[in-house]
Amino acid sequence: MEILVVEDEASIADFLVRGLESEGYRVRSAADGIAGERIALGDDVNLVILDRMLPGRDGMEVLAAIRRTKPMLPVIMLTAKDSVADRVAGLDQGATDYVTKPFSFDELVARVRAHLRQPSSEVAIALKAGGITLDLLARRAQRDGQIVRLSEREAELLAHLMRHPGQVCTHREILSAVWGYEHDPGTNVVQVYIGYLRRRLALPGSPAPIETVRSVGYRLAKRP
Repeated sequence: MEILVVEDEASIADFLVRGLESEGYRVRSAADGIAGERIALGDDVNLVILDRMLPGRDGMEVLAAIRRTKPMLPVIMLTAKDSVADRVAGLDQGATDYVTKPFSFDELVARVRAHLRQPSSEVAIALKAGGITLDLLARRAQRDGQIVRLSEREAELLAHLMRHPGQVCTHREILSAVWGYEHDPGTNVVQVYIGYLRRRLALPGSPAPIETVRSVGYRLAKRP
């Protein structure tokens, strides 16, 4: 797997390159948006880590160019901006994930693994299941005409459930697929995010079609 790091701060770029190479990835780097866009569009890379603020060409412009040409290429935005508006703008533009500085390298690597885990043939721009439509690029869900904006993690969790409609997804499976954790029996993060999704997708008189399978995991009902 080859990763492209587009980052103008030399210390951060060097840290990322050395760290990712130690994890077994081939890594290329670019220090400005123009070079980063050229490599992302012209070469065979599997994932891009893209800084938001870049010389030459802004990271959002680079992201837009990548989405026009390679809509399936995972792009993790890396930025010091952490406001909700900035996150929403990045996700609406088509970012696959969003990490703010300062960041944990272990968390970043876990997200890289999660986004590289699925072969491109299994990736779709939109999913439909359980009476829900999910736009993977914009991170927006729609249920009975109601538009629901999701965080990147909520969208990933919903996408995993939607790829397995009617099937029970275990806690361990969800942790691995969505968070990149192999196993952590002490965390309740799956339960917490299931709660978030249920509240966001609930309609008057119609709860979200996410069922709890006691002591096992969760299942998206095939029909609402």
